[in-house]
Amino acid sequence: MDQGLTARWATEDDIPALRNIMDLAIEQLQRGFLSPEQIAASRAVMGLDTQLIADRTYCVIEDEATPVGCGGWSNRNTLYGGDHSTDLRNASLLDPMSDPARIRAMYTHPEHARRGIGKMILDFCEGAARDHGFTSVELMATMSGVPLYKAAGYVEIEPRIDVVDGIEVPLVRMRKGL
Repeated sequence: MDQGLTARWATEDDIPALRNIMDLAIEQLQRGFLSPEQIAASRAVMGLDTQLIADRTYCVIEDEATPVGCGGWSNRNTLYGGDHSTDLRNASLLDPMSDPARIRAMYTHPEHARRGIGKMILDFCEGAARDHGFTSVELMATMSGVPLYKAAGYVEIEPRIDVVDGIEVPLVRMRKGL
């Protein structure tokens, strides 16, 4: 992991920088995993959920005060999707005694990939979920994220295909005990 990296909880002021990181990551880091059509379609099910920022459960990773990655955890039922993914949203609260917390919306700026940012986000968010009484976490992985999550101890629960305007976008539901 890069020693110059720091993690903090995101604020509303971070939203423009976070959206920029997400756009670049979706466009560039999914190449080799998805077709150009699938990348375009995936934008319908990916993106920023500002509820995470309001809940103060969304972190930003900075390299000398420059945002280079982001991701969050949640005690809400929504598993994935951005503000625009209204059909995927469920803001009801999870029960830490019986439900896994959610790991949500992880993105790394493409110019900073392979520096340990994804692992740093996972560690930061898993620790916060554990501190809130959760004993497991769950996420919906993109194909480009699966290798990171497997390396971090997540196991596949089930594959999923989201269909956006007739284009199939593959995803994988994964879980890890804390």
